Amino acid sequence: MEVFSAQSFLLFFLLSLYVYLLFNSTSKKKSINKGFKSYPILGTLPEFLQNRHRFLDWTTETLSSCPTNTAIFRRPGRIHGVITANPSNIERMLKTNFENYPKGDRVITLLQDFLGRGIFNSDGKLWKVQRKTASYEFNTKSLRNFVMENVTVETNTRLIPILTRASETARVLDLQDILERFAFDNVCKLAFNVDPGCLGGDGTSGAGFMRAFEDAASLSSGRFMYVIPVMAKINKFLNIGPERRLRNAIKIVHEFADDIIQSRAEQKVEKEADLLSRFMANEENSPEFLRDIVISFILAGRDTTSSALSWFFWLLSSRPEAERNILQELEKIRVQNGKDIGDSYSFDELREMHYLHAAITEAMRLYPPVPVDSKACLNDDIMPDGTFVKKGWFVTYHTYAMGRMESIWGENCREFLPERWLENGVCRQESPFRFPVFHAGPRMCLGKDMAYIQMKSIAASVMERFEIEATDKDKDLEPLLSLTLRIKGGLPVNVRKRSACVDADN
Repeated sequence: MEVFSAQSFLLFFLLSLYVYLLFNSTSKKKSINKGFKSYPILGTLPEFLQNRHRFLDWTTETLSSCPTNTAIFRRPGRIHGVITANPSNIERMLKTNFENYPKGDRVITLLQDFLGRGIFNSDGKLWKVQRKTASYEFNTKSLRNFVMENVTVETNTRLIPILTRASETARVLDLQDILERFAFDNVCKLAFNVDPGCLGGDGTSGAGFMRAFEDAASLSSGRFMYVIPVMAKINKFLNIGPERRLRNAIKIVHEFADDIIQSRAEQKVEKEADLLSRFMANEENSPEFLRDIVISFILAGRDTTSSALSWFFWLLSSRPEAERNILQELEKIRVQNGKDIGDSYSFDELREMHYLHAAITEAMRLYPPVPVDSKACLNDDIMPDGTFVKKGWFVTYHTYAMGRMESIWGENCREFLPERWLENGVCRQESPFRFPVFHAGPRMCLGKDMAYIQMKSIAASVMERFEIEATDKDKDLEPLLSLTLRIKGGLPVNVRKRSACVDADN
């Protein structure tokens, strides 16, 4: 009994001491810093556990309460870092002190099973080689023309027929799924000259690969959310839980990529025929490296544009005035150029769609396709806002939170207002450090212009023919945090032919 009493007293004493330290430290922090609550030993872990399911909104709320929109994030062990929504800090990370903030071993290791060492998961010389090759391809006029031609053909022969059938049968479509299939076919044609036909027939083919690709992306992203990071390694070693599902999904994705490479090799195409052939022309590039290239460009070309357009159509469903402004702009362009509804738009005509450009941009401000991005700090640094960053810490810039910062966009920052991008009717450019949706600095997205061409062409073609009404237009949809920002549960929509379109057909 005496031993038991002594142990009980010691346990009570330690518990009391912890509660005292906990109360004392958190009460002081509340008066000094409004950032993440940091508990003795446990760091930010208790709050992280409580809010992990709503990570984007939780971190946005926290950063909004901080004077410089920057906060320190502490986890047990050595996993500490900084999360920021401050444009000055982001400019230092992505431009002025670029060499000090690479992807880093932590990010590369967690994503390597899925992305390998492709352009989006590499640093240093390996990244520069891929960037140089891809940059040459993306800056050619022939690529722009191919994008224009391909998106027009895909829209008219696959997307429009599916929407037409849905309007005639009153079938509810998952528009997010349709757009992802559309974008997947597009990027495969563009980058590899391969047509997987994922949007063929009734829009349900290729389900196995699509499901595997989505699982691989979301499960890879989930590795960053482990409460105890070492558990990911243990699960992987034992091949259990999420890691087993991830391994199975990656196997399917790799097999698809390997088939593309083998098919291209057997065709013996010219070395400049498409993006993949340029990399294949270098005999030093291994099959595994080429596979990483294929997967990286599928991720970039499929998930980003489909994410942006999904949120765009959902936002428009409850904003008839913005929809009306886009339709009036399209009608004006058609009249000026003697076009009928359904005629394809030229590159110059797409450039004249300033309100549509602004509306898509505004959708991405609120729902950026890549909501957060992390770097590693190589050497101690001090951010422009005074935040100290220690060597080895991660630094995350929070694009999703930035779209909701009053310090950047004003009191109406949470409202969907395409007009905020317009000056005298022309869509203005914004600093990429205030609007890092396409990243910034040396790693600025090479496909930015191509993405806008695709998104504007698709949106214009769909909107002038159909009314797209989201079944959940009047309630907030839940974002699904993966490597890109998808809509949890998809985007169910009702499709109806526009009355003007019906009149034209008659």
